[in-house]
Amino acid sequence: MLTATRPEAPARARRHGRPRRRASTPYVFLLVPLTLLVVFTYIPVVNMFWYSVTSWDGLSPTQEFVGLDNYVEIATRPELFGVLKVSLYYIGASVVQIVLALYFATILSFQTRLRNLFKGIIFFPYLINGVAIGMIFLFFFQPGGTLDAALSSVGLGSLSQQWLGDPDVVNYSLAGTSVWRYLGLNFVLFLGAIQSIPAHLYEAAELDGANRWDQFRHLILPGIRPVVGLSFILAVSGSLSVFEIPFIMTGGANESETFVIQTVNMAFKYYKLGLASAMAVVLLLIILLVTWVQRRVAPDERVDLS
Repeated sequence: MLTATRPEAPARARRHGRPRRRASTPYVFLLVPLTLLVVFTYIPVVNMFWYSVTSWDGLSPTQEFVGLDNYVEIATRPELFGVLKVSLYYIGASVVQIVLALYFATILSFQTRLRNLFKGIIFFPYLINGVAIGMIFLFFFQPGGTLDAALSSVGLGSLSQQWLGDPDVVNYSLAGTSVWRYLGLNFVLFLGAIQSIPAHLYEAAELDGANRWDQFRHLILPGIRPVVGLSFILAVSGSLSVFEIPFIMTGGANESETFVIQTVNMAFKYYKLGLASAMAVVLLLIILLVTWVQRRVAPDERVDLS
């Protein structure tokens, strides 16, 4: 009896051990990314909340607790919120960007000559580093630069002006640069959503006599509504937190300063890291509030196209 039962014990142990190892395998692979997420995202966010209730200058070894004084200062200084009006230019540009991305994605989702080439052309700007884009358009908009030369070549030289020096024009120039850069991201999102619509629905629509506009209005747009909603949420949150392009091209001069540029200057130019952290918290709360309102006004709807 002893010799008959000995071989079964290791086999039973292996049978019970393998499922446990298999169940824990995904968590092993998630350990590294979750660790990086906690270390580089959640811990800094917690520190930001702590800094926002201190008067720390970023250099002193001590951090004096001041409670809600920083938030009171933000609420009593209108100029800190006044720069949020600059975000309106980027919100308007985001609407233009989404419309253009949806148009190009719809056109290139059908059989079009050289469509792969056009896809690459539209998406390529998104792959370029933001600093490089800022430097490129800095030369593009400078007096006598590429834009002025192009206008002169078609007889519109009288339209040349200080594209980055005129407070009435600079934000339009910067917002247009953002459209050129981020158009490819929305384009890829829309294109993937359109191509996920079953092909037999297009065939049925064509048999029913639907033209391209009818297909877009009654088939494509309802089918990609969740992606469009997501794009608007990303566009608004990105418009409120825009930083890279205006900081590189103008440094916030000529009334082009955004809320994030002002926050960075408060921290690293005026050494008021506590107040800057409070401003960052306020911006985070504004973005969360706007996102919540968007989701309440236009909630996601389940779309069944099968």
